[in-house]
Amino acid sequence: MPRNFKSTAPLQKPDPKFGSMLATKIINKLMQDGKKSTAQQIFYQALDIAQKKLEVETQEEIFEKAVENTRPLVEVRSKRVGGANYQVPREVKRSRQQSLAIRWLVDFARKKKGKPMAQRLAEELIDAYNGTGQAVQWRENIHKMAEANKAYAHYAR
Repeated sequence: MPRNFKSTAPLQKPDPKFGSMLATKIINKLMQDGKKSTAQQIFYQALDIAQKKLEVETQEEIFEKAVENTRPLVEVRSKRVGGANYQVPREVKRSRQQSLAIRWLVDFARKKKGKPMAQRLAEELIDAYNGTGQAVQWRENIHKMAEANKAYAHYAR
């Protein structure tokens, strides 16, 4: 008899430094080849760098506001109607907003080259905290696409 579980993944534990599930999610997204301790080092170093540059009281404030500023409210999904594909704007669920924001922050930090990952992530977090940067720009582009395709909103299920 199937049960309605939210996730089949094992329960994640909050990170050791902040006790934050958001930090755990960012660290897990940073992690490559199962090297969690390396991902944690990179994340904490990035927060140290960001805190020095931003002069903020708590490091938690940095990554929380960065993710908040990067979360998309709407996105466009492709829908085929009568032989034509339409980009239909849809609202994004809260959990997906968060995972998209984290993905964009980490991916855009990875795309920058020539610096250590902690430095690249720190720069992306600082930019997102300030409402600039590639991840925030990406969100703005998605919002513009959704606005431009508002006429097809009635195709959303």
